[in-house]
Amino acid sequence: MLRSHFGLEFNPFDPSRKTTLLPHQQDVFETLKVHCQQGGLCIVMGEPGTGKSVIKHALISHDPKRMITPAIARTLHTYTNTLHILCEAFQIETLGRDATCEKLLIEAGWKINQEGKMLVPIIDDAHLMEVECLRKLRLLFEDFPKNHNLVLFAQPQLMQKLHLTVNEDIKSRITYSVKVPRLNPEDMKTFLYAQCDAVGMGHNTFSEDAVALIVRSSEGLLRRTRNLCISSMLEAVRDRKQVIGIDQVNRVLMQPHWRKDHDMVPA
Repeated sequence: MLRSHFGLEFNPFDPSRKTTLLPHQQDVFETLKVHCQQGGLCIVMGEPGTGKSVIKHALISHDPKRMITPAIARTLHTYTNTLHILCEAFQIETLGRDATCEKLLIEAGWKINQEGKMLVPIIDDAHLMEVECLRKLRLLFEDFPKNHNLVLFAQPQLMQKLHLTVNEDIKSRITYSVKVPRLNPEDMKTFLYAQCDAVGMGHNTFSEDAVALIVRSSEGLLRRTRNLCISSMLEAVRDRKQVIGIDQVNRVLMQPHWRKDHDMVPA
């Protein structure tokens, strides 16, 4: 619908499309690349919607021939199921007990190392994983080549868990950690216009007032910006307009999930 109305070849604001990293994202990405060569344990933290997934996808797609990045995204699992997910990422048969899976994973890790490739396992939403499961994975990776780099993407509450004395064995192994901040207004505009450029959509598709309202309402979160832009474009399709104005954005902001608690009128 959006492509036909605005004359686009690709879906706008599509998170699966490769886009240029913002300066602070590029800085985190470059630091992670260095640690991937040396090995260690890295943690990338941030509130939901701050752009952690953008950095993760950039790392996965950076150099798939030299950098092997098996990723675990389903973290609400037992250790056994997590092992099976990791085996699938390594393209290993998951038959047998935990010890068998661990042995196959360790062999796969050393094979990758002998081929001269970098091994960078990624755990997404690591804050949802039980600490005991994370500890077992840490012990498993102890038998991997020492230059492998485990990267955890998580919300800040993960660090609160790791600050507990009982989890010092994990915290003491962290070689790099960073908190991805909310974006300032100028970076939000840069992101919005970069998304327009990625699909060949003119910057004037959004009026200046609409851009200002979107930036202010998104509160520095990339995901909120993306969702608000797409919803505003859908409102423009309904109105049969080619330019998204403040009326379309305000109509989206009237929806309950965009309203603050104190703005909601009791039924």
